[in-house]
Amino acid sequence: MARTPSGLTRRTFLGTTAATGTAALLGSPASASAPTAADAEAWPSYPDGRPVATRRLDAQDAGPVLRHGDGPDRCDIHGARDVWVYRYRGTLYMHYDGAGDEGWLACLATSRNGTDWTKHGPVLELGAPGSDDSKSASYGVTYRAAPGDWHLYYLGTPNASPPPDRVPAFPYLTMKAHGPGPTGPWTKQPDVEPFRPQPDTYYSLTASPGHVVRHRGEYLQFFSASVQDSTSTKRTIGIARTRDLNGPWQPDPEPIVPLDEQIENASLHYEHANDTWFLFTNHVGLDESGEYTDAIWVYWTRDLNQWDARDKAAVLDRTNCAWSPYIMGLPSVVPLHGRLALFYDGRAARDVSHMGRDVGLAWLDLPLCPP
Repeated sequence: MARTPSGLTRRTFLGTTAATGTAALLGSPASASAPTAADAEAWPSYPDGRPVATRRLDAQDAGPVLRHGDGPDRCDIHGARDVWVYRYRGTLYMHYDGAGDEGWLACLATSRNGTDWTKHGPVLELGAPGSDDSKSASYGVTYRAAPGDWHLYYLGTPNASPPPDRVPAFPYLTMKAHGPGPTGPWTKQPDVEPFRPQPDTYYSLTASPGHVVRHRGEYLQFFSASVQDSTSTKRTIGIARTRDLNGPWQPDPEPIVPLDEQIENASLHYEHANDTWFLFTNHVGLDESGEYTDAIWVYWTRDLNQWDARDKAAVLDRTNCAWSPYIMGLPSVVPLHGRLALFYDGRAARDVSHMGRDVGLAWLDLPLCPP
C-alpha cells in the first residue's frame, strides 16, 4: 500500500546527526556528550511515548544480499526474514525464515563472503497437527558445545494467520533440536522444554529463543519476551540460565531492560579491545500504520548480568538504510574480514507488510566503541 511519512521526527533530526560521520561516533570521546534540553525537543517520538535511542552508532548499509522467491521447493516463495548467521571453519551459515506454501520454516543458506549465498532449503519440518510447532518451526539459533554436539533452539507455534501468508501467531515458544554439525541434520527433541511463557511475568505472552553464550560456568540465553495488557503488547529481552543444554532453563525474574523499551530478538558481540558486550536487537516502533520493526538498536555493558536501558544507540533505521524505507527487522551479527557484519531483514516496498521480505547486510568497523 502507498504510505505517507508519519509525524515522527526521526528523519529530520537523525538525518542531521548522521551527517556528523560514523568515524566520529565510533571513536571520538567528544561525540558522547550528554543531550541538552534543546536536543530533547528534537528526539524522535512515538504516539504512546515509548523510549527512543538518542545516540547513534551508524552502520554502513550494503543493501540486500539474499532475496526471497527462488529457494528449493518454493521454501521462501512468500518471503525471507528473521536471520541467524553463524560461522564455522571459514563458512557462513544462515538460518532464515522461509515463508513457503505450507508455512514458515527455518531454511539454510551458506556463503564464504557474506554477500553471495547458496540456498539449501528447510532444515526443520512442521510438527504434527496440534503440536507446539504445527504452524511454524522457524528462527533456529545454534550453539556448538563440542565437536559433533550442536544444539538448535527454534521458534515453534501452534497458531498462524490463514494461507497464503501463514504468519506465525502468539504464543511464540522455544523448542529444541540436536545435530552433529552446523548443517544438522536436526533431530527434534520434543521431550526437552527449555522454558515457556508463564502467567504474571514479563514473558507471559511469548518466550522465544535467542543468542546463547557460556559465561562463568553456565549457559545464558538472551530470549525474547512479551506481555499483553488491555491496550498493547510490550516487548523486551530476558536471560534464561542452565548448566545442561538438554535440560530446562530458568528465566531471570526481571528482564535486562524494561518492557517499555519495545525490543525483541538478540544477537551479541563481545569486543575484546574494551571488554564490552554489545547486544543488537530490533526495535518495534509505532505510527499510523501500527507497530512494526522500524530500527536496529544496540545496547552495551561490561557485565552480562547488568544492563542499563540508557546505554543504547540506533544502528540502522530509515535514515541510513539504502533500500528498505520502513522495515529493519531481526539482526544477526558476526565478525567478518576485520569488520562486523550485520544481517537483517527488510522490505523494498513502501509499506510494513510481514511478507515479501529480503535479507540485507550492513557493516560496522571494529573495534566497536560505545558512542
